[in-house]
Amino acid sequence: MSDTIPTSTIAEIISGRRTIHDFKPSPVPPVAVMHEAITAARWAPNHRLTEPWHFYLLGPESIRGVIQLNTDIVIEKYGERDALKKQERWSRIPGWLVLTCDRSGDPVRAQEDYAACCCAAQNLMLYLWQQGIGVKWTTGDVIRDRRFHDLLWIDPEAETVVGMFWYGYPEEIPVTERKPLQQLIIELP
Repeated sequence: MSDTIPTSTIAEIISGRRTIHDFKPSPVPPVAVMHEAITAARWAPNHRLTEPWHFYLLGPESIRGVIQLNTDIVIEKYGERDALKKQERWSRIPGWLVLTCDRSGDPVRAQEDYAACCCAAQNLMLYLWQQGIGVKWTTGDVIRDRRFHDLLWIDPEAETVVGMFWYGYPEEIPVTERKPLQQLIIELP
């Protein structure tokens, strides 16, 4: 494991980015950096320029609410011991962002918009990585709970949650491997 993020070329940024599970107890990056990351994120490709994304930057009160909601959910499913362990871990996460996608009654547009939001998420993470900031994209039970939507004032009839993004300075950077290229490419005549 390393604690240095390579940032010299776009290929190094893409191949070097990792999901960060543990963050340093440093303060969160400045809001201006998050605004820059969201600016980069919104340049993701999106069919018909629908720009279906919404970025919710959570403050301390919202974060406490989400942590408590998750604690309640985990108590119901797994018991108090697991819930308290997760609550303690979540309380150490420095920065929180939620990405949502506009809902559409057209299944093709809904799929295209969700894919565009995933591209926006990648842009966001790559921009932050270049700044030395790590991210974990999480989609646990809490984001599917109606109380989560209520806490963040998200209208579940109008938006679907793509994910919650934890961010901060990496405690350590995992080393991972990918399959050989030959296993992934299918060349057709």
